[in-house]
Amino acid sequence: MPSSGTPFGGPPLTEGDAEDLLRCICFKTGPPRTVGAELEWLVHDLRDPRLPVRPPRLAAALDTVRSLPLVSALTFEPGGQLELSSRPAGSLMECLDSLAADLRAVRSALGPLGLTLNGYGVDPWHAPRGRVLQEPRYDAMETALNRTGPAGRAMMCESASVQICLDAGLPGPGPLGYHRRWRLAHLLGPVLVAAFANSPRHGGRRTGWRSTRQALWTDLDPLRALAPAPDEEPREEWTAHVLDTPVMCVRADEGPWAVPEGLTFRDWLRSGGPRPPDADDLRYHITTLFPPVRPRGHLELRMVDAQSGADGWMVPVAVATAVFDDPEAAETVHRAVRPLAERAGPGPAPRNPLWLTAAREGLADPELHAVAQEVFAAALEALPRIGAGPEVREAVAAFHERYVIPGSCPADEFEAVTS
Repeated sequence: MPSSGTPFGGPPLTEGDAEDLLRCICFKTGPPRTVGAELEWLVHDLRDPRLPVRPPRLAAALDTVRSLPLVSALTFEPGGQLELSSRPAGSLMECLDSLAADLRAVRSALGPLGLTLNGYGVDPWHAPRGRVLQEPRYDAMETALNRTGPAGRAMMCESASVQICLDAGLPGPGPLGYHRRWRLAHLLGPVLVAAFANSPRHGGRRTGWRSTRQALWTDLDPLRALAPAPDEEPREEWTAHVLDTPVMCVRADEGPWAVPEGLTFRDWLRSGGPRPPDADDLRYHITTLFPPVRPRGHLELRMVDAQSGADGWMVPVAVATAVFDDPEAAETVHRAVRPLAERAGPGPAPRNPLWLTAAREGLADPELHAVAQEVFAAALEALPRIGAGPEVREAVAAFHERYVIPGSCPADEFEAVTS
């Protein structure tokens, strides 16, 4: 291979090129118009979810699902969790309706095989689950994350979430400006963690956290799961964060991928070894960073536990979309969450006191409870304005009445739901 290129064919990247590319691709500004969601599910035995699903049975079921004509992108996590990722949709209802149709198809295919999809932030019964997917990416990921303990393996194989994808926002100030939305995401994030916490058990035992999934992210890696400072200029802070975080691996055409220790992407650019990185390496590196809010042209809100029930996942997608994309709701919620900044302190999410309290206490924390009530009230007012259908508004209202008003979360009902 010529020294001027990489095994993946792109020209070597300079540090200046990388900075320019990151500023361009991570915050694409414009009026909020699209919404998307990524739904991860645990695959369990239909008759008794406490029974293990052996890898051959799981692999056969996944092959069946792969044959379905789905609109959403279908992928699988290392432990066999199933993920459906919607296409960017022009409205909340387009996103929800498309995902709901694909979910019905997947459930219908799994049912005759004696399997079902369950939504919990982590597997309540099975830990550790071994990897089903044996691929160079996941081999390298496991090697890298093992350096800091078992949280990485659990995240890979035993966790599931609802991720909401929203446009970065407008270039200027105001409630829909990208700087405001970036700041809002990091202060609203712990409220969403608390309200939708749904993982108090892991591997058959209580953990002491309402969102054990969020606790796993907290323990994942010294830098990989952290957010940059949300108060500074987002493009500059994110660019520096990406370049100064160690690379997880260096991809190769053949054989195992290298897993260097402590090599930041900036170091890699400057040293050019073990081979010169290219633009695809930079894009890949971004996918190995797991902050609670990840900018990838749009904003990925990654902090919500998977939700139980056939359509419980719709509620966090609807609430987040309403309070980000409706200007009146965005302004109301920004005022409501702003006092939480003092509680968070100077430390990065998700390791600062605000995020840790949200994961441990849920809405039992009085301040988070009070803010959550304002957030849901604003969302309920905004949903008709953004075209949400009556069934979605009813689902959000029911969640509000069942959990938010009394100050609880799905984790508090876990024993009743799973008994």
